[in-house]
Amino acid sequence: MTLDEEILKGLSVAVIDDHEVVLEGLRSYLSGHGVGHLDAFSRASQLLDSIRTNSYEVFVIDVELPDINVETLIDNIREGQPGARIIVNTMHEELWVVNKMAEKKVDGVVYKDGQLSQLLEAIVSVVGGQPYFCRKFQRSLEWSKLQGDVLTKREVEVVQAIAQGLPTKEIAGRLFISENTVESHRQKIMEKMRSRNVAELIVKAIAAGYIGFDMVSERD
Repeated sequence: MTLDEEILKGLSVAVIDDHEVVLEGLRSYLSGHGVGHLDAFSRASQLLDSIRTNSYEVFVIDVELPDINVETLIDNIREGQPGARIIVNTMHEELWVVNKMAEKKVDGVVYKDGQLSQLLEAIVSVVGGQPYFCRKFQRSLEWSKLQGDVLTKREVEVVQAIAQGLPTKEIAGRLFISENTVESHRQKIMEKMRSRNVAELIVKAIAAGYIGFDMVSERD
């Protein structure tokens, strides 16, 4: 038995994902590759109930869950089991997500479009005290640092609406916020992106990965 196999055999791991197919795939793969004990959850409430009576060395969590935001989940895990390692397994590559995971100082990030073997590598690495960030996440983190201030999730939503050519009133209705709030976001976004007008903002938002070319409406 190799050292990695010995490490995995002695581990207790909790996995949470609200997509049953993904969850079952992770459960099957990790258990089949030597993880000694694995509990899988589709809701944060289930996981948080479990950590009251069960101890886990590693948590593998998704960013987007229906019953809690990821920042709160991370805080609750650390409060309940401060010695545990947290690995984020997500499909979200947006810069605001990259920035948020860096702020929360998670122990690892693996994207779902990568090989599942990366997740095993991440688990072994973080248990050994070394962080594990897939190359795509590292590149995104380096890019976000070059961009300066990173937009929040709400600001990204506003930028996407602006790119679609929506006026302030329609943006407010879509996002269920006031028109004054939209204008406040718009001003902050222009400052963060160092843009003098909407055209320049859109070009920079595309370059930063906040929007795609297909999201931009044609203007007369």
